[in-house]
Amino acid sequence: METICQIIPEQCIACGLCAVYAPDLFDYDEEGIVRFKDFPDSNELTLTPAQQPTALQAYRKCPVRAILLEQPSRK
Repeated sequence: METICQIIPEQCIACGLCAVYAPDLFDYDEEGIVRFKDFPDSNELTLTPAQQPTALQAYRKCPVRAILLEQPSRK
């Protein structure tokens, strides 16, 4: 099932947990604010099946909900 991951940099407190749980997916800018590792200018990414488990862990551990996961409804 397709999963969309969104990041909200304005909510990020630079705690580092997302990169701990999903280092293949998340990185930080020079101020320590979350961004996607391979797509630093994007705030939304369609996850591969391999990325979904670590993204879910990062989502669950983010204390300020700067990471959102969504599964688009099928029509």
